Amino acid sequence: MNGLLKFSKGVDWLNTQVGKYVIWLILASTVISGVNAVVRKAFDMSSNAYLEVQWYLFAAAFLLAAGYTLLNGEHVKIDVISGKLSKRAQIWIDVFGFVVFLTPVCLAILWYGIPFFLKGLYSGEMSSNAGGLIRWPVYLMMPVGFALLLLQGLSELIKRVAFLKGLIDDPTAKKIEKTAEEELAEAIRNLAQSKAKAG
Repeated sequence: MNGLLKFSKGVDWLNTQVGKYVIWLILASTVISGVNAVVRKAFDMSSNAYLEVQWYLFAAAFLLAAGYTLLNGEHVKIDVISGKLSKRAQIWIDVFGFVVFLTPVCLAILWYGIPFFLKGLYSGEMSSNAGGLIRWPVYLMMPVGFALLLLQGLSELIKRVAFLKGLIDDPTAKKIEKTAEEELAEAIRNLAQSKAKAG
């Protein structure tokens, strides 16, 4: 089990790194959208490439961050019933979900998604829109995103089994950390206090 827990820790680290950097794709998409709007209004010019790169980046962010989202327990759950059950029962529901739903769906998408990506890569498929982009980069996001999600699902399964065996603490317990808003408010408060002391 120790080897599996090390594997789980490595997967958690990988998806944490991906999650840290994927957020920049949202920023890039937003900036491109803004620049495109300004150029279109100010110079009466536009290109389908700008529109397509926005949804390429958004698709990449959404797909690549799926594993990171699962790691942080932020996927939608319906806790109406499971919230009233014991922690062990909740963990067993998670185990069932990972084995019966998450893993088969990820494997099916990889089974169909990899050939779909390869077909687009080898054919050099282009967008049918005038000035559109080549398609294979966005097709690649599907197998990569679901591979990361599958790995994270395996990591979560390992952690839950280890918890059921009494080897680790509850993997679903949220670590209480300050949100970005709370950190900003604290920094502003500290700055105001230091100015008040100085003045």
